[in-house]
Formats: sequence, C-alpha cells, structure tokens
Amino acid sequence: MANLGYIGLGAMGSLMADRLMANGHQVTGYNRTKSKADWLVKKGMTLADSPKAVAQAADVIFVMVTNSPALEAVANGADGLLAGLSPGKIVIDMSTVGPATSRAIATKVREKGADMVDAPVSGSIVTLQQGKLSVMVGGTKATFDKVKPILDALGPKVTHVGENGLALVMKIATNLSLAVQMLAFSEGVLLAEKSGIPRATAVDVLMHSVIASPMVVYRGPFVLQMPEEAWFNVNMMQKDMMLALELGRQVDVPLPTTAVTNEFLTTARAMGLVEEDFATIFKVLANMAGVRP
Repeated sequence: MANLGYIGLGAMGSLMADRLMANGHQVTGYNRTKSKADWLVKKGMTLADSPKAVAQAADVIFVMVTNSPALEAVANGADGLLAGLSPGKIVIDMSTVGPATSRAIATKVREKGADMVDAPVSGSIVTLQQGKLSVMVGGTKATFDKVKPILDALGPKVTHVGENGLALVMKIATNLSLAVQMLAFSEGVLLAEKSGIPRATAVDVLMHSVIASPMVVYRGPFVLQMPEEAWFNVNMMQKDMMLALELGRQVDVPLPTTAVTNEFLTTARAMGLVEEDFATIFKVLANMAGVRP
C-alpha cells in the first residue's frame, strides 16, 4: 500500500483516484470544486484544502488538470504543490500540457529534493473503467522504476519513453490522430449516407471493417447519438491539436491533416458545439454536406 495524493479530481482524475484506492492505496485528494469529490470521500479518500496539503500528506502525488495555466496554478503559490514538497517525494503529472511547461515545473520540484515524471495516458473513461489505459512516462529511469508498480493499477501498458517532457510529446503525437480519425470516419459515413445507405448501416459496417481502431469503436456510435456528457470536449481536443501544431513548428514536422482537422474544431466552436464531445465534428461536416446531423 502506498500513501498517495491526487490533485485534480475531474472526470478522469476521480476515476483514477477511485481505482488507486480499490488497489489498496491510501489517497488524499484535492479538487477546486470540493463537492465533486464527495463520492470519493464516502469511499475512504481524505479531502485536503489545498495542493500544498496534499503534497505534505502524501509520498507520491498525482496531478491531473486541464492545461498549462491550471498546472502552474496548482503548482505555485503559498498553497501550491511545490510549497508542500520535501526530499524523497515524487510527483506524477498526468496532465496534457506543453512539454516546456512540464520541464520547468520538474526543475522546481527537484530543487525541493523531490522528483517528477510526466505520465499522460492514452484512453478514455471507458478504457479506464476497463483497466486498459496506456500510460507513457517521461523522467529518470530510477524514478520510473519506483512508480511503475503504482501505475500498473491503471492499465496493462506502462512505458518509459525517455527524459522529462517526452511522454507529453508522445501523448500529443497520439492525440492528434484522434480528431483526424474522427474526421475521416465522418467523411466515410456521410459519403455512404448521401449515396443512399442508412447512416446506422454505414456506421455498423465501418466499425467492423479494417478501419475499426479503438477510437472508431468507442466514438463511431456518437454520429448516431452524442453522449449527454462529453468524454473529451471540443476545447480540450483543440488544446491538444494546438500543442501538436506548435510542436510541429518547433521541430519542423509538417502536420497537414492536423491543421485541417483543427479548423473543423474551430468551426464547431463557432456553431456553439464547444461543450460537446469532439466527435461533434461529424455535425460540422454534415452541415457542410447538406445532411441533417
């Protein structure tokens, strides 16, 4: 049993904290909106008043927040994560942020005598519930070896990809394909539909064809009925696409399909679809094709 902390108990973070507790670990958590953590408290989690308090209470501290500004907000300041660190502690940041931001915070963590790895995941709420998340880890090999037994509780694939920041590079490289695949899938569905094939039939055929990646299997049905609550909304997906485009510019890798798909996400925002799952780019393309979404 490990003494863990978890900062950021959103849709994914809360389920991860729950899974860690189910594996016998003690968890102290923090979330900006405390009420969202009530169900975890009932299951045995201790709720702290600040990121600092979590860092003081735990030996290994997970962080999962929305973006770079949010990570900097929970890390810095009098009540921030950094203020509660002491030698020997480990921070596992699971947020998808810019590699440079993560590396800068890792440097501050090490100044406290602690260490940090970036450990974003590939998967969704469904894959997490099934215990099938893939975890990428960037940091020293020694620290990776210490935290791997804990991360194994989240999924069967935990991979050390290199130094700090490189797991985030791998996550960005992975996530750009999600939206690109969704757009390509939408093109296929609409081409079939406008040619006279019922949408549900087209979706079923494609989901059982050679293009049926896990993303298509999970999100293909969304073109028939969007979920009431987004798994990963338009803003969150576009944040990752922008990170990819910026990284591509930095390392001179052209990302043409990423750039085009990003414009569909911008159009989704303009259409008022920002809170919907990013699969709503089907609606954008459907409107362009003159088809009722």
